[in-house]
Amino acid sequence: MLPIYVVNNFGQFNHLIQRMLRDLDIDSVMISNITPPDEVAASCRGLVLGGGPAIERAGNCSEYCKLGLPVLGICLGLHVIAAAFGGKAEPGTSGGYGAIDVEIIESDGILSGYPVKIRVWASHADEVVIVPPGFTRLAKSAVCGNEAIALTEKHIYGLQWHPEVSHSENGRLVYENFNRITLGQSG
Repeated sequence: MLPIYVVNNFGQFNHLIQRMLRDLDIDSVMISNITPPDEVAASCRGLVLGGGPAIERAGNCSEYCKLGLPVLGICLGLHVIAAAFGGKAEPGTSGGYGAIDVEIIESDGILSGYPVKIRVWASHADEVVIVPPGFTRLAKSAVCGNEAIALTEKHIYGLQWHPEVSHSENGRLVYENFNRITLGQSG
């Protein structure tokens, strides 16, 4: 079985994404964000676009979004997804990392198994302000209207928060759901 690739966008939590997947017995490999897209397409079953300091340093990530593979974008990965499909991310009004209460609007697929409200760890230095056409808003908070979005029929998901950190309530569910999605199972 092919692994899930964790794309390193130079974020401080990317190693925790891979650690979470390993702890869940999900085969994963961390790759550079400048790995050629054709190489990526042939050698994995899905991609987690990790966080990072700036969209300008996201390498080939926008191209990875169009490979036909399941994609889960975390923080900066969400912003890359939004930009790749015609949405927009801008500086947020709340800034740095901290706890935030998120309201789950759509709990199917990537957010399957979550209650209506969860507490998560997120940065809102940048956030999606325009959701791309065809995407559904999955979650919101008092400080960010687009905490999670999805293009479900293409298995593309983005979260503003970091489910891989211990401060995020039941974050493992996101990665378990994504694993099921990459295996062609319903979430």
